[in-house]
Amino acid sequence: MAAQQVQKLGIVGSGTIGAGLARAAADAGIEVLVWARSPERARKRLKRDLPVTSELADLAGCDLVVESVAEELGVKRELLGRLDATLPGDTPIASTTSSLSVAELATASGRPERFGALHVFNPVEKMKLVELAFPAEASDETRALLKGVCEQLGKVAVEVPDVPGFVVNRLLFPYLFDAVRLLEETGLDPKAIDTCMKLGAGHPMGPLALLDFVGLDVSAAIGESIGVEIPQRVRDLIAQGRLGRKTKAGFYEYE
Repeated sequence: MAAQQVQKLGIVGSGTIGAGLARAAADAGIEVLVWARSPERARKRLKRDLPVTSELADLAGCDLVVESVAEELGVKRELLGRLDATLPGDTPIASTTSSLSVAELATASGRPERFGALHVFNPVEKMKLVELAFPAEASDETRALLKGVCEQLGKVAVEVPDVPGFVVNRLLFPYLFDAVRLLEETGLDPKAIDTCMKLGAGHPMGPLALLDFVGLDVSAAIGESIGVEIPQRVRDLIAQGRLGRKTKAGFYEYE
């Protein structure tokens, strides 16, 4: 089936992923409308002159609406229910979830035949992969639309099963948390571990720097959703408010 082009994309949420997706879509020539609870704060995060609204009803004219709020099932369920009550019945909805059940989110959307997961990676403008996952009810049109928007964005889409963490996070986070446990057991400096993995395994970023980049709170949430034990060092840093780059402190200090 030929992919339908998305002319206007609605993005719900202006956090790191939502803002990055908005910029990537604008760069691809797609009209973008961002919904945020605080439009003024959202404009600062977007770092672009893109339209922002605080009214969900303004998204009614979009060809696709992508939910990109906090990676918490309750938060996403509530927002998806509001979208279902507000948007026209034929508007497809996607979620940028990285670890939650697509089937549960699809049910919450009220339109599982027009729902899918569009898991983009941070930084969205640079990372080429998009993991696509669908509920069993998703129509061929919905599948084609999400694959098509990935092409418009210049991304490589890989359809993955609806399992916790999909492919990347399911394989990645056990490794990242093992690096933390090695730090705890040996007292090695974080930079030593990261240097070993960068130079010895050819990774572009060491595991501890990557946890800081993702955010330790987000990392812990992903770990819990895929059933991986969270190291005590990670929990301690979260309790101290050291969440990584976004708070300018995690395993490392940032200016």
